[in-house]
Amino acid sequence: MFQPADNLKNNHNDRIVMLADCESFYASVEKAAHPEYRDQPLVVAGDPTRRSGIILAACPLAKKYGITTAERLGVSLAKCPDLVVIRPRMQEYIRVSLQITGIYQSYTDLVEPYSIDEHFLDVTGSIHLFGDPYQIAKRIQDQVQQETGVRVRIGMSENKVLSKMACDRFAKRNSVGIFYLPAKELQKMLWPLPVQHMFMVGSRTCRHLQTMGIYTIGQLAQTSLTKLRSRWGVNGEVLWLIANGKNDSPVNPHTHGKPKVIGHQMTLPFDYRKLEDILVPLLELSELVCQRARMKGYMGQVVSVGCQGADFAHPSGFHRQMKLPDPTHLTDEVFEIAKKLFKEHWDGLPIRRVGVSLSQLVSDQEYQLTLFDNRETKLVLERTTDWIKEKYGNAAIMRASSLTESGQARNRAQKIGGHYK
Repeated sequence: MFQPADNLKNNHNDRIVMLADCESFYASVEKAAHPEYRDQPLVVAGDPTRRSGIILAACPLAKKYGITTAERLGVSLAKCPDLVVIRPRMQEYIRVSLQITGIYQSYTDLVEPYSIDEHFLDVTGSIHLFGDPYQIAKRIQDQVQQETGVRVRIGMSENKVLSKMACDRFAKRNSVGIFYLPAKELQKMLWPLPVQHMFMVGSRTCRHLQTMGIYTIGQLAQTSLTKLRSRWGVNGEVLWLIANGKNDSPVNPHTHGKPKVIGHQMTLPFDYRKLEDILVPLLELSELVCQRARMKGYMGQVVSVGCQGADFAHPSGFHRQMKLPDPTHLTDEVFEIAKKLFKEHWDGLPIRRVGVSLSQLVSDQEYQLTLFDNRETKLVLERTTDWIKEKYGNAAIMRASSLTESGQARNRAQKIGGHYK
């Protein structure tokens, strides 16, 4: 573990990047809200009656029973019958995440969200204000714990890639929850590890690497770059750079600026078999996508639609797109294209997931007027419904089709990111 008196304390030219990760974030927030469950195994799980009964987060006590994220709730209950199960509250998790982000920003203005529970921090310029890197990490850890009840693990190094691996491979596995990984110790500390322990290597990539005789991070680092490029192109070079601890990307607070795509997808509560039933959530998704686009100030020129079949044993579905003559963020225009694409490419088999998106985004401050339609009137109507929904909730005004059995708008209005608020 990096100690206050170690080498970096006296070398203020070293770049110090942290990756702060909230331990079992959703479960930690719930335990802080329910102190009566402090000594009990607890999980946050979706609604099993709507095909979302999987574990979203498990506290450390639950993990001791072998419970893992993404497994089915029924499997977890079989492992631990006394398990405390709490339905997710996404609005609260977002609030706590923003609170934690604010704590990070009190130590440095270079804070980059990586996910709802992970952030990169560049504290190079903060050392003269708050002490050496270990002291900063400990102060952050203590403050987050005290103010939110969430424990943060912090990995530190000279770039984002190494700080991420310092956190995942070491900080999460020691009692203090803080670890510094010097780049000069890469060969000693990271290279002997199995290649699947490397950042950005999933199970499929791991299998491909092993077929090439690459089983450790060190073997990957020492593999010819030309060989990796010929196998995976630019992705092969990225893997080689990560294995060698090379990464010069800055910690950018604005990294999630202009979106490239605005989209929505939903898992349906039961298998949809009829076109008229499928068109209802397709319209709802088109409306949600356009609502988001208008709120962000964008129009899109490419409409995409996709679906996934209900039979996992025999995968089916499609993803198609169409470019429009002019950009739009009007629901009816997007829905007409989505409906056209769906009718042309759907194989008629039952589906359980459907999605709509807009891409090739441009600012909505300039757009093409036409002589023969009433786009201005439509836009005024859409913005009025946006205002009503923003003030009173998305269920305040809905299309009549959303009140049918096929409609999902009322249920989705109670959720954020597919989970209950």
